[in-house]
Amino acid sequence: MATLGLIGSGNIGGTLARLAVNAGLDVVLSNSRGPETLAGLVAELGAGARAGTPAQAAEAGDWVVVTVPLKAYLQIPAAPLAGRTVLDTNNYYPQRDGHFARLDSGETTSSGLLQEHLAGAHVVKAFNNIYFGHLASLARPAGAPDRTALPIAGDDTTGKERAVALLDVLGFDAVDVGALAESWRFQPDTPAYGLPYLKDPKTALNEDPGQPADAATVRRALAAATR
Repeated sequence: MATLGLIGSGNIGGTLARLAVNAGLDVVLSNSRGPETLAGLVAELGAGARAGTPAQAAEAGDWVVVTVPLKAYLQIPAAPLAGRTVLDTNNYYPQRDGHFARLDSGETTSSGLLQEHLAGAHVVKAFNNIYFGHLASLARPAGAPDRTALPIAGDDTTGKERAVALLDVLGFDAVDVGALAESWRFQPDTPAYGLPYLKDPKTALNEDPGQPADAATVRRALAAATR
């Protein structure tokens, strides 16, 4: 059975773990505080889930999701991720992460930094532009007329093909935005960041029920992005 490894098990990581278990995948969760702190979540997820260290999650995963604050990206273990598809959910929030000059200048993107750190991995930006509550509620089986699309970006075909396969298993279509250098198009403060999935933009995010957004809707939002 295929396995999803998670480095970081907060709102996005926990939501992806639930979707993965529901889809029949095994899950290995990890965080910076130790496997014992994940006992409650593992018990909730059931027999398909277990906790480990970040290195163990990396080694076990057919796909590995990195969902940690950007300021901690250099703590991600590089060696066990060589050759693996790594899905990066991170966003750059200077108020949380401090300032990164190369990001402020637009020289690179947050996922570009992670790819530099994980030089042997196939890094794909994904799952970063949707509220975790909407990620949970908008998953649909393949062929559903109201299936939602999520943007992805990556520098190689292999990684993106495997990312598309994971999104499909978890209940989403994918829109390929291009290389990691283009991932700014669905980062914070762009039209594709959260807004396509909001039913009412005037409603508080945690109270909004969400609405499906197909590939055409997401492409329009991406096309409207400016720097």
